[in-house]
Amino acid sequence: MEVIPAVDIMKGKVVRLVRGDPSLAESYEHLGSPIALAKRWEADGARIIHVVDLDAALGRGSNIKAVRAIVEAVKVAIQVGGGIRSLDLARNLLESGASRVVLGSLAFEQPPTVESLLAEFGDDRLVVALDNLDGVVMVHGWKMSSEVTVDEAVQRFSSLGARVFLVTSVARDGTMTGPDLKTLARISGYGVDVIAAGGIGSLEDLVALKRLGVYGAVVGKALYEGAFSLSEALRAIKEE
Repeated sequence: MEVIPAVDIMKGKVVRLVRGDPSLAESYEHLGSPIALAKRWEADGARIIHVVDLDAALGRGSNIKAVRAIVEAVKVAIQVGGGIRSLDLARNLLESGASRVVLGSLAFEQPPTVESLLAEFGDDRLVVALDNLDGVVMVHGWKMSSEVTVDEAVQRFSSLGARVFLVTSVARDGTMTGPDLKTLARISGYGVDVIAAGGIGSLEDLVALKRLGVYGAVVGKALYEGAFSLSEALRAIKEE
């Protein structure tokens, strides 16, 4: 299982939200700039880093320069998400060095975009975001319901050729109260690669996720808060 540390960017700085609510934004400037944090994760052994443009996700601006700077600054794989709402932007990010793009709203509103990117870049470079609240996928910065369940979404997009899904529990995101193991176990049963996110707060949570057989786990606040280090997380997974 891949432990995937996050770099969440708002107004050019490292920030963490709780349940996607910008009014609950907490600054982590003491960890350094987004580039410095990405380099730290790389030095600590990350093989993939999850970079999120929170302003773009919320429709309040863009940190694309910071995202591109991170892609250029580190050698490990960069998975970019947050507000990628056009085929051109997704394609440009992939062509300019991002290893993967994460599509949420765009995938649900323009499914042919998913097909185009899969045909052009392959199924390892596209991640479909399933940010879910009570089993229903949320879009547009988690403010609107897609009226599609997580299970329906997996079946719909896997039939188009998508293989990698980022399954985030909106209710648990940023809370460190534990991942939604029930939903993650069910989605893993569809034979797709699941990246788990939301609620991870301990090494035990990571071990539980590995036992489920998920492909990866995105960790943000637990690392930011020092609940455990990335090296400790990687070691726990290796020893499990």
